[in-house]
Amino acid sequence: MAPDPAPAREQRGSIRILGNDDLDEVMGLLLGSPLENIFVASRVEAAGLDPFMLGCQVIGYERDEQLVSLCHAGSNLVPVNADDEALDAYIRYLGPRRRAASIMGVAGPTIRLWEGLSQAYGGQWSEVRDLRPDQPLMSISQTCTVSPDERVQRITMKDFDSYFRAAVKMYTEEVGISPLEATGSYRRHVQRTIEQGRAFGIVEDGRVVFKSDVGCHQGMFCQVQGVWMDPALRGRGRAAAAMSGVVELCRERWPVVSLYVNDYNTPAIRLYERVGFQSVGKLATVLY
Repeated sequence: MAPDPAPAREQRGSIRILGNDDLDEVMGLLLGSPLENIFVASRVEAAGLDPFMLGCQVIGYERDEQLVSLCHAGSNLVPVNADDEALDAYIRYLGPRRRAASIMGVAGPTIRLWEGLSQAYGGQWSEVRDLRPDQPLMSISQTCTVSPDERVQRITMKDFDSYFRAAVKMYTEEVGISPLEATGSYRRHVQRTIEQGRAFGIVEDGRVVFKSDVGCHQGMFCQVQGVWMDPALRGRGRAAAAMSGVVELCRERWPVVSLYVNDYNTPAIRLYERVGFQSVGKLATVLY
């Protein structure tokens, strides 16, 4: 149940849809917290701010004619550097019709945005499939403290079928639903990840038994996601070395490797700490 509505705040700023003329100012804002903002920064760096090319709008909140916050308003709704005034403006702009499949980002603003949308419009915004309010953001920028499993490799299309099956299993375990659908978009997503050299794994007798990939990257930073070990091999102490192998391969291209994990997944947090990751922030995700 959503909390009682908060009292309305007087607005001292304004919002507008951002475009490519705003790129320098937007990237400056995003790179103020590069690990927290890596998803949006990677998308903007690759496609710019034109809504047609990016596939969604990026809303800017200005105060005294200076951009102080923004919100990626696509399938993933992501507030950036958003105080309560900016969040109020985004809530009014987004309105009662939900197009997003998730709200994600820095924990405090993300949860306040979800609560505000729920209070204002109910239904489509308040009824969620999963709420993950506390996801530690972790990073590593030095050699791992666990020796890497030398079998970890960049996956090529030769092992696509096995890697794709592992990716589907990982997604289903993590999100609770299968990613497979009639259009084949998830299959194309996995293929693109492999072709871009962002997929890693251990292959035994032609079968992927460990996988991970880089979900997004910008400059010297990347974010690892999709970590999965074959259930038959879990609990044997192999995961730390495998994860170290992923980190070492990632750091050949991106010196700073990050990831985020659910706070209740204590075994995973301990595993990442053992490898050498340190907590650097807290994210949240609302899934519809």
